[in-house]
Amino acid sequence: MLVVSYIQENKDRVIEGLKKRNFKQLDLVDEVLNVDELRRKTQFELDNVLAESNKLAKEIGNLFKDGKSEEANELKNKTVDLKTQSKELQDLLSSYENSVKDILYQIPNIPNDLVKAGKDAEDNEIVFEKGNATAKPENLPHWEVAKKFDIIDFELGVKITGAGFPVYKGKGARLQRALTQFFLDKNADAGYTEIVPPFVVNEASGYGTGQLPDKEGQMYYIGEDDLYLIPTSEVPVTNIYRDTIVKAEDLPITLTAYSPCFRREAGSYGKDVRGLNRLHQFEKVEIVRIEKPENSYAALEGMIEHVKGLLEDLELPYRILRLCGGDTGFTSAITYDFEVFSEAQEKWLEVSSVSNFENFQANRLKLRFKDENGTQLAHTLNGSALALPRILASILENHQQPDGKIKIPKALQPYTRFEVLD
Repeated sequence: MLVVSYIQENKDRVIEGLKKRNFKQLDLVDEVLNVDELRRKTQFELDNVLAESNKLAKEIGNLFKDGKSEEANELKNKTVDLKTQSKELQDLLSSYENSVKDILYQIPNIPNDLVKAGKDAEDNEIVFEKGNATAKPENLPHWEVAKKFDIIDFELGVKITGAGFPVYKGKGARLQRALTQFFLDKNADAGYTEIVPPFVVNEASGYGTGQLPDKEGQMYYIGEDDLYLIPTSEVPVTNIYRDTIVKAEDLPITLTAYSPCFRREAGSYGKDVRGLNRLHQFEKVEIVRIEKPENSYAALEGMIEHVKGLLEDLELPYRILRLCGGDTGFTSAITYDFEVFSEAQEKWLEVSSVSNFENFQANRLKLRFKDENGTQLAHTLNGSALALPRILASILENHQQPDGKIKIPKALQPYTRFEVLD
């Protein structure tokens, strides 16, 4: 969430940034500043009452020492009133603090200056493109390839659970596992430490990284235990450092994790969700970084280059988009989406998002670092490296050979232990 002092000092920039997002509740900016003013006044009054109480306590002690019990008892009556005042002020202060937090939870991050205004995906900017993005309508879509080679069974998934929960079989399961191991190994080679996190999180973790309350309806909730299935491993991995002050010399912290991901995707329907295009359960390998503020944008560029390398190793045509304000996620200051061109579906498929949250998540998490200048909020970043379903779909659709076989990218063959799918 935003820092109140930043809003106070940069109110015009905050409002302009929110307008880039087409954020309609601009009145929340004034509301949070007004409530915070009441909070600060209440804190001032409470500090004065507590100071007066401490002063009287010392006077009472000295009077008792001097044998002036009657005078001391008179002053003790005053302390009763002060205790009542301090209790009332503490309750009021707590109420204002909670109100400030509740309002801040409703205000999204301020976009970086590079992010342009826009309403939706139509306004995103293409900043890089590589490979031959040529439609090949003669190629089979991946759901037909999956049926032809009996490697993914969508109907069986419906039987077991419901739509959006595919069953991978034989070489399909091996290809899925190969991609996971390939991504983890490449991330480890780039200096990321592997984590195996829990795949369910508590409410505090959801609030910490910004999934709650913004995306509450998109998460699977376990009511009996008050837990949530994770939408991405970013959530548990970043929350490792919730309520933590790290040493400056320990930064950057670079982590990677594989996990299944669970998303309700409420309201999703139509041809764009066919096959692996949009699922309720899918697998993803994530990279997470915790950085000093002055280093976070260089780290973002490094993450972008890393994901580029993964896609080039898989011999897939791709492009990078910088998302406009209206399409940038609630917690992100800037996001770059990677899309792979599907030759069979004749369209671009998103396979990764790489984002810098600046100190927005860190403020919610109370994730700080300490150096010679004192304690300050860190910056957090994360990215998919990579999401498996659409990568798998793209390999099945883009690497089809004239004889109908699927050629496995060379970089992946040591993991699959087969060169073609036939």
